[in-house]
Amino acid sequence: MTVLAASFEAPAFELPRFGRLVRHAVPRVIEGMILPVAVFYVGMIVSGVTGGIVLAVAWVYAGVAWRLARRRAVPGALLLAAGTVTVRAVLALLSGSAVIFFLQPTLGVFCASAGFLATVRVRRPLVRRVAEDLVPLPEHVTEHAVMRSFYTRQSLLWGCAQFGNASLSLWLLLSQSLQTYLIVRTSAVAVLLSAAALLTLVDFRLSLRALRTS
Repeated sequence: MTVLAASFEAPAFELPRFGRLVRHAVPRVIEGMILPVAVFYVGMIVSGVTGGIVLAVAWVYAGVAWRLARRRAVPGALLLAAGTVTVRAVLALLSGSAVIFFLQPTLGVFCASAGFLATVRVRRPLVRRVAEDLVPLPEHVTEHAVMRSFYTRQSLLWGCAQFGNASLSLWLLLSQSLQTYLIVRTSAVAVLLSAAALLTLVDFRLSLRALRTS
């Protein structure tokens, strides 16, 4: 564990090791980003676009059912995803267009990008709220000038990264075949967001080092 001694009388803070953070994050990335696309693609190959949509919806609800069967708490994000994917599926099936099914998440990414960029200069930017959900930090750490600068940089980084993600996704969705969209978009976004995450990790470690010496 990396231990940060707080200024004045604040308690020390222990940061989990990097490997532990990765083990915590990787399953969520696979479940949330990679497997839904793979499930849709398999369903589409077997029984067309309708089959892909139905299988994608079934995948989300299976995740909810699996947690309930194991008496585990169902994350609010998963419940929100279940409701959202149901509405998307109904609209796509009624319209007969798979584009509708994928358009809403892309617009959502544009909104996330705007949220990151619009809160760059506020005291508690959106990126800080997201970071605190993943790695809870005590207030004496998050309010330090070093960490406030870190959150400002990360707001810009993730605002630009998500704007690139959404722009590429929208262009592929409207100009390419669905198969090309699924393969290229998933690969390109994985590379883009992995690079952004790596930059965030490096910046975070440098910020922690600056905290220890401040």
